[in-house]
Amino acid sequence: RHPVRRVVVSTYQAISGAGAKAMAELETQTRDVLSGKPAAPQEFPQQIAFNLFSHNSAIGADGYCEEESKMIRETRKMFHDEGILVTPTCIRVPILRAHSETLNIEFEEPVTAQEVRQILQQAPGITLVDDREGNHFPMPLEASGVDDVLVGRIRQDLSRPDGTGVDLFLSGDQLRKGAALNAMQIAEVLVERGQLHSSPTASA
Repeated sequence: RHPVRRVVVSTYQAISGAGAKAMAELETQTRDVLSGKPAAPQEFPQQIAFNLFSHNSAIGADGYCEEESKMIRETRKMFHDEGILVTPTCIRVPILRAHSETLNIEFEEPVTAQEVRQILQQAPGITLVDDREGNHFPMPLEASGVDDVLVGRIRQDLSRPDGTGVDLFLSGDQLRKGAALNAMQIAEVLVERGQLHSSPTASA
């Protein structure tokens, strides 16, 4: 309906994305720092407690890390558009669970923030958390253990007077939405469309 021209995204990725040992390291470092002891990095090259740093995947010759390059490829694959422009920055943050992202989306044509809000309200797997009066927006704390992705801070990009830009912020539990749940929901859609069939049960 509204073709996307360009996406600028910054990710704030929880430690759970690096596994159970990394989560344990954050907990240990936090206790050590609060008790006056030096942090001892093992799973990461840098201290993660009370700190954040560039994603710990390898940096390529173009200056993008592997995680950022993967985001570019996967975004183009999901949109079925090799021409879509994507520039990501991926950061590790001292959060145990649930990734967050800031998104600046540039469309091919003018789109209002209200239009985007209405589309997201009707989209499955999304919960709007966009309370401007109460200054309540998506947080990883509230996204942890939740199936839906929380989306808010939906607003017009004031740097684009042509009305083609929208900003938003989201948080989602990647252990649920990014893994098993996502695969299950995709399979359900394929079954509904008749593109995937369950194997016949063998008779006894």
